[in-house]
Amino acid sequence: MPPGGGGLAASVGRRAAGNATGAARIDMIMDGNERPLPLAVLDFVGIEFGEDAASSVAGAVGIAQAVEAAGYRRYWVSEHHNMRSLACSAPEILTAHVGAHTSRIRVGAAGIMLPNHSALKVAETFRTLLAMYPGRIDLALGRAPGTDPLTAHVLRRGMVADAAAEFPAQVGELLAFLGDGFPEGHPYAQLVAAPLVDERPEVFVLGSSGYGPRFAAVNGMSAVFAHHMSPDLAFEALRDYRKRFEPRTEDAEPYSAMSVLAFASDDDEAVLDFEAAWTLTIHNIRRGIREPIPPEKVQELARSQEFRSARNEDGRMVTGKPAAVAERLLEMRAQAQADEIVVVTPSLDRARRSASYVALADAWRAAD
Repeated sequence: MPPGGGGLAASVGRRAAGNATGAARIDMIMDGNERPLPLAVLDFVGIEFGEDAASSVAGAVGIAQAVEAAGYRRYWVSEHHNMRSLACSAPEILTAHVGAHTSRIRVGAAGIMLPNHSALKVAETFRTLLAMYPGRIDLALGRAPGTDPLTAHVLRRGMVADAAAEFPAQVGELLAFLGDGFPEGHPYAQLVAAPLVDERPEVFVLGSSGYGPRFAAVNGMSAVFAHHMSPDLAFEALRDYRKRFEPRTEDAEPYSAMSVLAFASDDDEAVLDFEAAWTLTIHNIRRGIREPIPPEKVQELARSQEFRSARNEDGRMVTGKPAAVAERLLEMRAQAQADEIVVVTPSLDRARRSASYVALADAWRAAD
């Protein structure tokens, strides 16, 4: 732990409450009179079977442009490593690339897995992004590695410290570099996270257990919970976040989002294919397989009677006709007392994903 780093843990979010009210300052979209929908997209930047990484990145740009046109509030990319099926090992670079090809939608990383990085470097990177795209940059922080133990070991240059235990101090350092400042006499107080900019990224804390929302609450920060990873915990965790929230300024308020696996289509076969693709993806991850899935494997599973009779038993996915999906997501948002929904739609067919995002936005407007 850096000298004096532990002292920052108690002061994390000292002035981070400005982030909690960031949603109220989101820029108008389109003609300046219509606010973006309380919807975001989390993109794993999947590499479809038979394509290369360049095509995947180009496809991600196309997705971002489609959801911007549909009125989504944010487009986020994840951080994963050692995966042949994903192209999201450098989310900060993808954020810059997507920002260059969009004009209104907020862009960012959900998240930056903070134990893999130094707080100073993250602050410098996201200040640079703010200099490039003022008013549009989000930074969601995670304490997990986003990869397997060996890759995490390499990313952290062989350090064996408990990364999760160091997370509070790391967040404290990051917020200090982003503008909170360090306590008097701290050895890092003389450092500057360059370039200097007049604003901060909108900062969130990610979570798939109770820890993330509690950490965000007691430190006056915004929270994102991964329903797509822990559906049994999501609603109570986010309601608890709102109860526990400790404002750091008079006008600070809690702000939360929930990520949900969702796919909307009037094509029943497309819905089945989406469900089967995610089922195979999870099966492969558990077996240590990190390769793109051949479409014929997906279709074989999707059309099997065994799969159709047991599909989506855990309630992890929200799929079906656009109106039904929108209505369920609105119900889930209310149940979790969340401010927005982050749509997670990994799939083998990017055109279908784009169509789902657009259909969901239209249905959301009709239902809300």
